[in-house]
Amino acid sequence: MKKSILLTSFDTWLSEQKSNSSDDLLVEVSRLNSLPYDLTFLRQLRVDVQLASFRVIEKIHQLQPDAIICCGMARKRTLLSVEVGASCGEIVLQTTVDLEKLVAGAKAVEISHDCGKFVCEGLYYSVLDELRQRQLTTPCIFVHVPILTEENLPLILDDFLLIIHRLALW
Repeated sequence: MKKSILLTSFDTWLSEQKSNSSDDLLVEVSRLNSLPYDLTFLRQLRVDVQLASFRVIEKIHQLQPDAIICCGMARKRTLLSVEVGASCGEIVLQTTVDLEKLVAGAKAVEISHDCGKFVCEGLYYSVLDELRQRQLTTPCIFVHVPILTEENLPLILDDFLLIIHRLALW
């Protein structure tokens, strides 16, 4: 049976943005027909913590995926950033995934301890909290995606696919 993976992305939030790089990356992944997984894309989530969290948690309950990869745009970063965790007030929740092992050998990935204090952190926290409260062992990560260009897309896509493959084996 194929591993099921839920992948999420956000919509734009500024009028001058043509697209959100997290969504652009998921579009590229969706074009690949050779992946041996059952991928579910929850794309262009509204840039609103409550609405995005509700939609993702609802999809988790419906789908019961084997792994979850939430994605968001990081305009000022140049690498994929896999986030260690997210906070809400004084409470910090961390992924159960060994990120060092997950990204070993990747060329365009960094491990980050700064989820951004924006909707990305709110969503990540909500999903990690839902998994914790329901005592689910589903591996979940959040990946910040830099602006994609013709130059960096091949490497970013390759490393993102590496992350998907390794997370599927978790």
